[in-house]
Amino acid sequence: MKKLLLSSIIVLIGITFIGRLSYLQIFSFSPNQVLEDTAIKAIYDYPERGYIYDRNGLLLVGNDPAYDVMVIPREVKPLDTLEFCQLIGVEKEAFIRKLNKARIYSPRLPSVLVPQLSKEDYARLQEKMRKYEGFYIQKRSLRYYNTNAAANVLGYIREVNERDLQKNPYYVQGELTGGTGVEQQYEEILRGRKGVQYIQKDRFNRDIGPYKGGILDTLPQQGKEITLTLDKILQEYGERLMNGKRGGIVAIEPSSGEILAMISGPTYDPALLVGRERSRNYSKLHYDTIAKPLFDRSISAEGSPGSPFKTLNALVALQEGVIQPSTTIKCYNGFYVGRTKRGCHCGGGTRNLNSGIYNSCNAYFAGTFRKIYEKFPTTDEGQDTWEKHIKSFGLGNFLGYDLPTGRPGRIPGKEYYDKWYGDNRWASSYIISNSIGQGEVAVTPVQLANMTAAIANRGFYFTPHILKKVEGENIENPHFTAPKYTTIDRKHFEPVVQGMADVYNKGTARWVQVPGIEIAGKTGTVENYTKIDGEKTQLTDHSVFVAFAPVDNPKIALAVYIENGYYGSRYAGHIASLLIEKYLKGEISRKDLEKRMLEKTLEHEYAKPYSGEEFKINEYVW
Repeated sequence: MKKLLLSSIIVLIGITFIGRLSYLQIFSFSPNQVLEDTAIKAIYDYPERGYIYDRNGLLLVGNDPAYDVMVIPREVKPLDTLEFCQLIGVEKEAFIRKLNKARIYSPRLPSVLVPQLSKEDYARLQEKMRKYEGFYIQKRSLRYYNTNAAANVLGYIREVNERDLQKNPYYVQGELTGGTGVEQQYEEILRGRKGVQYIQKDRFNRDIGPYKGGILDTLPQQGKEITLTLDKILQEYGERLMNGKRGGIVAIEPSSGEILAMISGPTYDPALLVGRERSRNYSKLHYDTIAKPLFDRSISAEGSPGSPFKTLNALVALQEGVIQPSTTIKCYNGFYVGRTKRGCHCGGGTRNLNSGIYNSCNAYFAGTFRKIYEKFPTTDEGQDTWEKHIKSFGLGNFLGYDLPTGRPGRIPGKEYYDKWYGDNRWASSYIISNSIGQGEVAVTPVQLANMTAAIANRGFYFTPHILKKVEGENIENPHFTAPKYTTIDRKHFEPVVQGMADVYNKGTARWVQVPGIEIAGKTGTVENYTKIDGEKTQLTDHSVFVAFAPVDNPKIALAVYIENGYYGSRYAGHIASLLIEKYLKGEISRKDLEKRMLEKTLEHEYAKPYSGEEFKINEYVW
């Protein structure tokens, strides 16, 4: 009986072990568990990233083949280090440092030792690499740019860092990922999926064939191609116009929210951040703290909107019933706040809504702004109402566009002013600068463009976005395809739109008309201050312009913000008119203006804080 019991226990234990081993061998195939086995190595096969096209099917980004020198630290045998370093073009100290880093990461997993060899280096190395155990060459693809524009939108590829490795187990050290822009936002779509082959090794560390006959091996999946909403020709043209200028330009299709152009100046050629010189080039761009070419001014530069903001104050006043289009206000070449006079450049006289817009009368909009607050028993209620209307145009918060960076701008609420002045201790006269787009209001160029699109649509907008198609299929994302309505009734937009059209017909932009195109726009001149040697110093004004066209069937809405660009119709207005003509007509009729904008720079203005030269406004007029 005891023998039978003992035999049964032994048989039961044996069956248990056999069952468990069978389960682990047959059913439990976790790749992570496989990689923990020191007798198995993984060889990755990287697919090409997805191609990127513009809205018209023009190639923006493709791929070029590249080759990485890989190392598996535990397989490295004694070698002639100096000879090997000369062969791969690496200093001995750098080689030792990289090899030690690879050992720390994992002695069993492959790491990149020398990234992105050229075809010539690869051809020279491939036959000699067999001499050096533990090292091999792995093929991958690098980005090829079919444009020298849109670096701020497209982004760049970088090597994964420790945070990436901890956050996403998909990656291993030395792999590449999208660093900024579209490459980062749509990384999972563009990267595809790498293939892997597991190789069984014997006790002498020799390859003996595929692990489990290759049952765990996978083939790479090609990255998906995507189509952006960008217009390649318009983007490239806009960047040429920004030569020697700083600022941001954003153009949007009002009927869809699709971004046609997103320009930041100064910019850089995206090809600079590809290949073995990437690190050196990135450092040069990063440490240029004056021009800041890596700073995307189109979505991150927060500045005062200037006079284009007057259109929103007009719409709020119409909605609240405190003015009619016929309401008049007297301009005495400015307006008074207490005993202090604020200037105006409209020439003075009696202004209604239409002439107030096309002449950009500060006094008219200061008076209109006061009327909004006077409607309510308390300033807090007036501020709440004003803030609600203004924010309905997408200002003062992130718009929700599909790019990974940006700033929210600022539309101040009552809490903001209570902090400065105390609760119920301030009035509309304290914040009167908001009436003309100065003061505490701050916007980004993409917000200005979206605001303009909402006016062009007479009361609604679509969330601006950059992705149009994936693998040829239109995106169906309600976040981008559903309209967002403002708090302003449609009927109130027509008189404002007419005033903006008259800006071109007889107002502040009558000098920059485009033959054959009806445009509605608004000029803006924004005061510009900085600290020099600890003192607040006024610099040359910023030039701002918003517009949409055609007036009755808008195809494009845009905002142009040129730092130190004098007044609104000077640089920003001219550039806006050229971009509108380029997009709607395909060619430019005003060749003299185009030549001037392409050649004129503002580098002399940007040098003034360092040279000590005086700042002047209106040094010359076109």
